[in-house]
Amino acid sequence: MIDIINIVRDNWILLLIGQYPNGPLGGLAITLLLSVAGLALAFPVSILLAIARVSPLRWIRLPATVVVYVVRGVPLIMFIFWVYFFVPLLIGSTVSGFTTMLITLVIYQAAYLAEVIRAGIEGLPRGQSEAARALGMSYMQTIVNIILPQALYNMLPAMVSQFVSTIKETSLGYVISVNELTFAANQVNSTLLTKPFPVFMLLALIYFLLCFSLSQFAHFLERRISKKRAGVGAGNKKPAEPDVNLVIAQAVE
Repeated sequence: MIDIINIVRDNWILLLIGQYPNGPLGGLAITLLLSVAGLALAFPVSILLAIARVSPLRWIRLPATVVVYVVRGVPLIMFIFWVYFFVPLLIGSTVSGFTTMLITLVIYQAAYLAEVIRAGIEGLPRGQSEAARALGMSYMQTIVNIILPQALYNMLPAMVSQFVSTIKETSLGYVISVNELTFAANQVNSTLLTKPFPVFMLLALIYFLLCFSLSQFAHFLERRISKKRAGVGAGNKKPAEPDVNLVIAQAVE
């Protein structure tokens, strides 16, 4: 325990922001930046994939299904190597490890988020889409204005959980020299030489505290959404159920 405290005291800047401002940004800052940017860029792609996955048109649904199954069926480390070697050939120039990892996370997380959103869409009552179509809304209007907002709201806890997975997956950037938290911890270990156990115990502790906090936040969101869907409000009184047709009519307007 004393060794861990000493490591934190002597190397907390390297673990937090890498060598910045005298060198590249790294450590926990790059881990969070990669996670947030990867998930943010994957989000619109995942929405398109999810809509395609539930499309009644086979020629739209089938390619999206193939993409999702292929991406989910291949280990992330393989995608990292594929992107690392293929993107430079595609664009004719080298790319940084950070860019490689970001592209990989966007592709990988888009497939997983698409399944989360698809589950949210298919979990809604079919009567809502039928009522919207009966009021004259097109298929895409129904999806965008009625179904998708509810599905995204219901799936917020799952999206936070996916963010937790993304944080852990950034550690694989170490294999292509991305200066993230695991890479920074290995730099500390290379400097100390004789204390690998406390260094990587500290690394595990940082990941645990970060991911556990976000997991608890996801559980909080899940309980809050469940209470709201059950109609539990102030004073534990259940409010009147909203008129679905009225809500859809308002969306049409």
